Amino acid sequence: MHDNAATAPAIPRSLFLLALFYGGMVTLGGVLGAKQVALGPLAVEAGIFPFLTLVGISSGVAELHGKDVADRLVRYGFLPLAFAIFLTLFVLTLPTDPGMYEPAKAAFPIVLGQSWRMMLAGILAYGVSVTLNVWIFNRLRGAVGRFLSVRGFVAAALSQIVDTLIFISISFYGVRPIMALMAGQMLAKVVLSAVLIPMIIALVLWIGRRLDSAD
Repeated sequence: MHDNAATAPAIPRSLFLLALFYGGMVTLGGVLGAKQVALGPLAVEAGIFPFLTLVGISSGVAELHGKDVADRLVRYGFLPLAFAIFLTLFVLTLPTDPGMYEPAKAAFPIVLGQSWRMMLAGILAYGVSVTLNVWIFNRLRGAVGRFLSVRGFVAAALSQIVDTLIFISISFYGVRPIMALMAGQMLAKVVLSAVLIPMIIALVLWIGRRLDSAD
C-alpha cells in the first residue's frame, strides 16, 4: 500500500502556523479598516494593525525560509482575501432578519459594504506593498543583514508609503482632496512601522525558531 504520509513533503511547523495566522490577518484587515483611530495627533484606519502584522510575518518568513517562500505566502494571501470579499458581498445581498438588533441592522451594511473602488484598492495595495516589503527586506540583507530591526523598519516604511499612494488614489481620487489625507496616513504608518515592525519580526523569529527546533 502506498504510504502518502511517508512521501508527502514536510512543512516546517513555523511555516504552517505562520501561514494560518497570515490568512486570518489578511481577512481581518478589511474589516478593521472601517474604523478610523486617533493615536495622539495621528489618525489612521485600524486596518493598519493587522496589515503591519502581515508585513512583519512576511519579513519573518523571508528570514526563516527564504524570499521565494515569503513571495508564495503573499500570493496565496489573495485567496482568503478574495473569498472574504465575495462572501461579504453575498451576505449583504441576503434579506435582513426583521428582528435583528436595530443599530446593528443599520450599521452592518455601512461597515462592511465598501465601494468597489475601495475593494479594488485594498487588493492592489495589499499585493504590491507586501511583495515590495519582502523584496526590500531581502535586498537589505547584504547591507544591514545583522540589523533585522533596521531592515524590517525600512522595508515596512517604504512599502507602507506605496500602500498609501495606491489605496488613497484609487479609493478617493475625484471624490475628495487626497494630498493632506495621504500625508497624514503616510506619517502615521511610518511611525507605527518604527514602533511595531521590529517587535513583530522579533516575535515571529523567536516563535519560528523554537517551533522548528522541536522538529
